Amino acid sequence: MNRQAWDISIEHLCGGYDGRLVLQDFSATLPAGTVTTILGESGCGKTTLLRLLLGLNRPVSGRILIGGRDVSAMSEAQFRKMRRRFGVLFQDGALISSLTLAENVALPLVEHTGLPRKTLRDAALRTLELVGLDNFADYYPGELSGGMRKRAGLARAIVTEPPVLFCDEPTSGLDPITAAQMDQLLLDMKACYPDMTTVVVTHDLGSVEHIAEHVLVLRAGKAVFAGSRKELSTASDPYLNRFLHRKFEESRRMAAPPLDSAVRGALAEWLDD
Repeated sequence: MNRQAWDISIEHLCGGYDGRLVLQDFSATLPAGTVTTILGESGCGKTTLLRLLLGLNRPVSGRILIGGRDVSAMSEAQFRKMRRRFGVLFQDGALISSLTLAENVALPLVEHTGLPRKTLRDAALRTLELVGLDNFADYYPGELSGGMRKRAGLARAIVTEPPVLFCDEPTSGLDPITAAQMDQLLLDMKACYPDMTTVVVTHDLGSVEHIAEHVLVLRAGKAVFAGSRKELSTASDPYLNRFLHRKFEESRRMAAPPLDSAVRGALAEWLDD
């Protein structure tokens, strides 16, 4: 397997949904062999960008080069073959409930290789050990916590040792301790696979502080910052400061009470009934 690190270059990309462009003339580079976190307020285009990178949506114009190959110009069959080289950790883990953890983790190998069952299970167990779940190999997803399911999803994403790993909100829905464990797991995995290019879409600023080597910040479909974590922390842009430090806008007083007297009266009658 080719171990050379792959970078991701996005050139003048336009894309969106149902004729509405979310990203317009978007350009950025995600460096090879680094952990890049993608930040931005809700609706800024993070999910759209991830879907375009994964080929779930096709761009209206522009180019996406992954490892120097223009995936936006590939046919559907060519891109499906390329996508085998991607690892993807979905937000909810996306495990199949009828399969054990070992079977879930081995699934990419089952689909793309003709290896014997024992070899497949051994590969799944080694990867589950990497995420601390080897003792739960024969459990079903419904028997585990949300954090454990996410760790199993990560194991499945890396079982093929992909050059590129995409993570969609890996710490969302987790308590602070479990989220910190997930961050450490991503760092441990990066130590095992130093050439893996990792792209993490997140809202978790604590996670960015711990894992990011490169940060891309989106606003209204544009890249407003690209650089190191340290450069981000010293940026003077007002939007970045408001985003990073949770600075509030001026308070807006309500123009009217939430409920009028008739609604309040009806509610009071119902509650007292």
